[in-house]
Amino acid sequence: MAARIEKTVVSGIFSLDGQDFDVDNNVWLVGNDDEVIVIDAPHDPAPILAAVAGRKVTAIVLTHGHNDHITAAVGLREATAAPIWLHPDDRMLWDVVHPDTAPDRDLLDHTRFTVAGTRLEALHTPGHSPGSTCLHAADLATVFTGDTLFRGGPGATGRSYSDKPTILNSIRARLLSLHGDTVVRTGHGEDTTIGAEVGHIS
Repeated sequence: MAARIEKTVVSGIFSLDGQDFDVDNNVWLVGNDDEVIVIDAPHDPAPILAAVAGRKVTAIVLTHGHNDHITAAVGLREATAAPIWLHPDDRMLWDVVHPDTAPDRDLLDHTRFTVAGTRLEALHTPGHSPGSTCLHAADLATVFTGDTLFRGGPGATGRSYSDKPTILNSIRARLLSLHGDTVVRTGHGEDTTIGAEVGHIS
């Protein structure tokens, strides 16, 4: 059975630099009726596990280390025995949330995952955070961008460990080179396409 993409939205609190914000996070599942990869693990494992619905989770892939993308990762790992993947440049963000445990694997540039016969490739796209990473699923004409690229332009860069010139360079070099029809599935909000976002990158 071919891979498909599913989304569930989990709401909670994003905390950084001493401020808290109510946020809705997208959790992406890529797989079939037997197995899935989970992309991002925000707030609470229960709704994510409900979306998994008993399927085998082969990997928990975190697009970056902000708390609203990783809080549920350890609980999800305990429930599924799936390894947690995070880029090592975001370990300092991870350690704030989970000081007593570590991710299992380093999500390095060009790391590849295969689920339900479909390959996903990690694209390191620093800027929103040093370790921010997107996942490109060419067979599905999709890129999962976390908080690197949204409908309307790049992710936020006004907080600790973020940098606007860096995120713009990442988007230009790693994302705008993808086919214009590639669907951008983001960490928050609605989908867009690479072609639609070209004009928003200045």
